[in-house]
Amino acid sequence: MATKWKIDTAHSEIQFKVKHLMISTVTGSFKSFDLKVLTDGDDFSTTSDIKFTADVESIDTNNAQRDGHLKSADFFDAEKFPKITFESNGFVNDNKLNGTLTIKDITKPFVLDVEYGGNVVDPYGQNKAGFTIEGKISRKDFGLTWNAVTEAGAVVVGNDIRINAEIQLIQQA
Repeated sequence: MATKWKIDTAHSEIQFKVKHLMISTVTGSFKSFDLKVLTDGDDFSTTSDIKFTADVESIDTNNAQRDGHLKSADFFDAEKFPKITFESNGFVNDNKLNGTLTIKDITKPFVLDVEYGGNVVDPYGQNKAGFTIEGKISRKDFGLTWNAVTEAGAVVVGNDIRINAEIQLIQQA
């Protein structure tokens, strides 16, 4: 029997990390996102359909000027490409999730490391499942090529973007 799950946004977060000037790391997040999962019963090893979207306009790095630059055509071009998507047909093994990631209409294969935290029924009788998810992309592979060099020759923005997510799903009736 197919089981539908949706993300519990109040108990989930999507973050990314990138090197700045190659000496420190800047963390950002998406405040608006959606995730739907279809499994066979409660067993996530039989996941058949995963669809994730993040709204680029919701990007937040705790700096309004930087957020505006990230939304501009130099980076995500939020006006033209308002969504980032990830789609998968399920797990390859217990902790690897293969799928495709699309940023700026560029779609590439993408593998995520997934740690399953388990299932629990909350005080309201809802079945919930938790996951920690990690991955890494090359931003340039997705057309996020803007960069600058300081007078001393340091690159302003690193190429590797680390993705970290804490996800809680709610089983749908």
